Amino acid sequence: MIEFLTGRLAARGTVDCVIDVGGVGFRLAMSTGSLAALPAEGDEVTILTYLHVREDELSLFGFENAEEKDLFEKLITVSGVGPKVGLAALSSYSPGTLAEAIAREDVALISSVPGIGKKTAQRMILDLKDKLGVPDIGAVARAVAPAAASEARDALLGMGFSSPEIAKAMEGYEGSAEDAGALLKHALKRLGGGA
Repeated sequence: MIEFLTGRLAARGTVDCVIDVGGVGFRLAMSTGSLAALPAEGDEVTILTYLHVREDELSLFGFENAEEKDLFEKLITVSGVGPKVGLAALSSYSPGTLAEAIAREDVALISSVPGIGKKTAQRMILDLKDKLGVPDIGAVARAVAPAAASEARDALLGMGFSSPEIAKAMEGYEGSAEDAGALLKHALKRLGGGA
């Protein structure tokens, strides 16, 4: 209904912000990552939005980018995951990390999000695994110990690489299955154009 808002950032809180659009202040609940990416108060900003309509309430949620909004919309289709829990998940992990956790069925990581228990995490995996379009990480997972692949993937995500870039960079690794450092070097070499 309301796809995005463009206006002046009037205020920024710990869980939301207010955007002044032509003299009307819109309060948007946002993830901590999206809030951190906002410009200084008084600057103009465009924020993607999702309007959640309930019988007794209208809530507006804001997103820094389309990837975050898309994942939020998928998360809230899962039974037991409402907008507040969806936002908590995006505040806890980046969209790429969360999507990869679902793809590799990492119940422990998903259930570490406030408001998500083990059963809800399993339901999220069941409902969303095929809908997220995460590249097949199974080939690397079969050749490398899960802990090593996860450690290298998390390091690359921390460096700002996207999930598809990481999956492609990890292809062709033939070193020790337990050596996360060697896998990381292999991926970085490929990402740097060395292979």
